Amino acid sequence: MAGHNKWSKIKRSKAVIDAKRGNVFGKFSKEITIAAKNGGSNPDLNARLRSAILEARAANMPNDNIDRAIKKGAGELGGSVIEEITYEGYGPGRIAFMVEIVTDNRNRAANDLRVLFDKNGGNFADPGSVAYQFTRCGEIRFAKGNLSEDAATELALETGGDDVLDSGDEWSIYTATDQLFQVVAALREKAIQTNSQKFIYRPNSTTLLTDVDTAKAVIKLYDVLDDYDDTQNVHANFEIADEIADALS
Repeated sequence: MAGHNKWSKIKRSKAVIDAKRGNVFGKFSKEITIAAKNGGSNPDLNARLRSAILEARAANMPNDNIDRAIKKGAGELGGSVIEEITYEGYGPGRIAFMVEIVTDNRNRAANDLRVLFDKNGGNFADPGSVAYQFTRCGEIRFAKGNLSEDAATELALETGGDDVLDSGDEWSIYTATDQLFQVVAALREKAIQTNSQKFIYRPNSTTLLTDVDTAKAVIKLYDVLDDYDDTQNVHANFEIADEIADALS
């Protein structure tokens, strides 16, 4: 049931660096706005919004920013309307990418992503040509602590999770989309403090990158897509061989 992927550790390190730079506040704001738009502005009645607020506060995002994002999603501040869109593409080595965007201009976002793919050895793809290689699901991350693989697997089963992945210094539990926040609640009842909980596109199978140059090119594309202003999440179907991951990290 459990697996291991050193690329997850590299991604986690990047996320920590971004958090220290304050680069995550924009993404938290958009997630809060979208959550409030789709499920209402009351976090007690909107699990996605409640989760987004908790993660934003954990990253020391100011309460004023959080309140403003909620009001924007609820339509109290007016201005442009933002929407969620998922774009698809291929990178070097035919690695599949799913890029979740939150934007107020879908035409601009599509054109920008097309340029980013083209300039970094990839190809922008038509809707559906990549998505079949992924499954939409929930992902919950929490610190390993002293929890063994067997214990993490048992915990996942007890709380309603479907799978477990070794993500470096964290365990990742995967759930059905309609079970994500129920599993989070069950984990917290067992005194497990989660680091994140969100919906993702999980690859149905992965390609192991064993060539250094290809791995560097894929990660470069991943980074430029992730750094794009309207990007919320980037998902791809690759893993990196341990010896290469150690060098890259």
